Amino acid sequence: MAYPYTGSIKVRFADTDANGHTYFGSYLVLADEVCSEYWAELGWDFSELHEHPFLSFMVNSNIDFISECLAGDVLDVGVGFSKLGKSSVQVEWEMSNQRTGDVAARGTFTSVFVDRDTRRSTAIPETFRQRLLARQPELAQV
Repeated sequence: MAYPYTGSIKVRFADTDANGHTYFGSYLVLADEVCSEYWAELGWDFSELHEHPFLSFMVNSNIDFISECLAGDVLDVGVGFSKLGKSSVQVEWEMSNQRTGDVAARGTFTSVFVDRDTRRSTAIPETFRQRLLARQPELAQV
């Protein structure tokens, strides 16, 4: 996949484990931070959710660990949506280590939009859907 968004994030010492490399759960947190930047660029800023009648719940996450990262490493994270449903989206991501040039991990996040009050799934907000399709028109055919 050609990723329509790329952001960088630094591995903190707190992201590492007793072995001195990045703790497996931290890869998900680091990827989620950069994925959230892309969502915000598309108009879904998680810091402004109190202004929306909808929420998005992450219902699945998947990761494939490929190579080691250490504290201080800077990771480039490519992000793109790979599935667009009526009420759900799937985001694919891949992180590369700037120090080594190696792919460190790749994975997916699946989120479902829900009504704030009922907590039941609801259609993806039309503004978000249109901005997403403008950025990734290939999703209209999926």
